[in-house]
Amino acid sequence: MEQQQPSCTCGNGKTTRIIYSCSGIGSNVGQLANAAACRLTLEGFGSGSCLAGLGGNVDKLIGTGREADERVVIDGCPVACAKKIMDDRRLPINRYVMITELGIGKTSGPVFSESDLQTVIDAVKNVLP
Repeated sequence: MEQQQPSCTCGNGKTTRIIYSCSGIGSNVGQLANAAACRLTLEGFGSGSCLAGLGGNVDKLIGTGREADERVVIDGCPVACAKKIMDDRRLPINRYVMITELGIGKTSGPVFSESDLQTVIDAVKNVLP
């Protein structure tokens, strides 16, 4: 399957939306968050950025986050790692989804279903900004 490259919206008057996600490989919901962020990026919903870079205090990534018009955060579970990193870097969250609040249970390991992935994507798109 040929992968699409997301188009850059920098400087064209459109809303700059950045997607950050949990990516915990130890659970299905961590991998669901990451997979949803990747799919949303490929669909052109926003641009993905590196949450680990924010946690690592990388100035360029923090600056990019501050300059964005909208920041979307997808967390897998109530540990809320992504939200905590955003809060630590004082980056406001405009759309927030916690996967376990969607009725998807957390299990050990990275396996998830396509229907759960679609549930997460739909939730992100439907969260009121």
